[in-house]
Amino acid sequence: MNAAPVLRAFRAALVLAISFGADSACTQAQEPNLARLRQRLQSGVLRWGGDAEGGAPYQLRDPRDPQRVIGYEVELADALAEVIGRRLGVPLKAEFIQFQFDTLDAGLLESKDFDVIICGKEIIPENREKMHFSRPYYIYKQQLVVRSNEERIRSLQDCKDRSIGTLGGSAAERLLERFGVGELRRYDDQVGPYLDLEFGRIDGVLLDTPITLYYASTNPKLRYAGQPIGRGEYGIALRPDDLNFGAAIDDALGELMRSGRLRQIYRKWHLWNADQAELARAPRRAEELQGLGFDAAGRPLNPDEPPPADAVDIDMIRAAARHFSLERVLPILLRAAGMTVFLSVCSMALAMVLGLIVAVCRLYGPPPLRWLALAYVEFFRGTPLFLLLLMLYFGLAAYGVGLPASIAGILAFGINYAAFEAEIYRTAVLAVPHGQWEAGRALGMSNGLIFRRIIFPQALRTALPPMTNDFVALFKDTSLISVIAVSELTKEYMVLSKSSLKFVELGLLTAALYLLMSIPLGYLSRYLEKRWGRGLLGVA
Repeated sequence: MNAAPVLRAFRAALVLAISFGADSACTQAQEPNLARLRQRLQSGVLRWGGDAEGGAPYQLRDPRDPQRVIGYEVELADALAEVIGRRLGVPLKAEFIQFQFDTLDAGLLESKDFDVIICGKEIIPENREKMHFSRPYYIYKQQLVVRSNEERIRSLQDCKDRSIGTLGGSAAERLLERFGVGELRRYDDQVGPYLDLEFGRIDGVLLDTPITLYYASTNPKLRYAGQPIGRGEYGIALRPDDLNFGAAIDDALGELMRSGRLRQIYRKWHLWNADQAELARAPRRAEELQGLGFDAAGRPLNPDEPPPADAVDIDMIRAAARHFSLERVLPILLRAAGMTVFLSVCSMALAMVLGLIVAVCRLYGPPPLRWLALAYVEFFRGTPLFLLLLMLYFGLAAYGVGLPASIAGILAFGINYAAFEAEIYRTAVLAVPHGQWEAGRALGMSNGLIFRRIIFPQALRTALPPMTNDFVALFKDTSLISVIAVSELTKEYMVLSKSSLKFVELGLLTAALYLLMSIPLGYLSRYLEKRWGRGLLGVA
């Protein structure tokens, strides 16, 4: 009897059994992960952090409806939520969380205000040390831009003695540092460098190609200098222990590539190019290449295909000036002004109460309490408010004490301003003639009653003008709270102005709103001074 057929049949059965066992084990291993993801996303919301101040094509306010945030990353987040939700069997919607760009990392890792960052985050070693990244969703390069009448600069080689601007902390900045330009100017936004270049304040700008497409290619006063250089990848940033969620995002990105939806988004925003073939990965590389619009060799299947019917206006930033009207932006600014008033009033109330306690402790407390009150005043007067804000919001969150952004802001402003109010109270109390104390004691009043009935009312009248000045200053200082995801008046101005380039018009409107909030405080202060002054003088 020939044993070879039997042996082959046995081997085939063994391979089939091992394969079935492996598939079963894989399925069993995946089930807990899927269950955990369903539990995590049971609210039906995928919260992603970004900064609408960043501008086109990433995230910006819709010129036709400033209430909305648009951008190719907005559409990418919506598509990812749809795919992940369908795979998990739960309806899932993407929710944009406004955060300042330079604090996005802390918002993800410390305060955990959102699940992922989708904001042109570069997959580089410095970022990988802190966060886990999805597979790349876009391939970019850097492009040097100069003024159109600049003939001396044709490439980065001609910038050894020139001033070049770029985004701080970007891959373009690191490239310029390695190259060694004459002067490196760092900016915290992508609009400022091009405006300075246009006005002749710097000689060139090096930024990512999606940015140059919208802010330089359409400006007749600027031109490209040389070909794009370098290469980089954008990825979705997650917390380091979020590997299961990262795998789900990777799978969803692969499906968006295979289905052609990612290509549709990029073509709509004029971002599709031959470099995007590098996004395709094994084991389904061929399918992903086809969905992205490339053949098996990575060549575009239809390079001359016209833009789709729903393609955005590549000159949308300058065209936005025609659509941003008063009736469209005023409701947004008024809502932000309401937040400014809320923050200012609550913070000042806390500062007044806490400042009075500190002042009384410093004036009349026992020695240890006086020293503590003095240390409080000196510490918070000498510490930047911005630092205190970050410590309360991100620092406490790292130790498990997560505060809502508005509460953290009120505490930071109140604690900081209380140090100044304490000194105002103290000097005002000391300005009251000492004979007032003696007169009260002659009438048999206790020290506490003398302070409440005689000393403090007179001191408050003296303290009122400087306290009013502090209140007005607090209105302006509330702009700092935008670093922790609270959109107050100044932040909304920055977002709207960089989405429309209407800095002057929106600036005047914002200034008018600040005046409408602060001027009445001066009238109220003078009214109270006169009223309390008459009362103290015994005038009816």
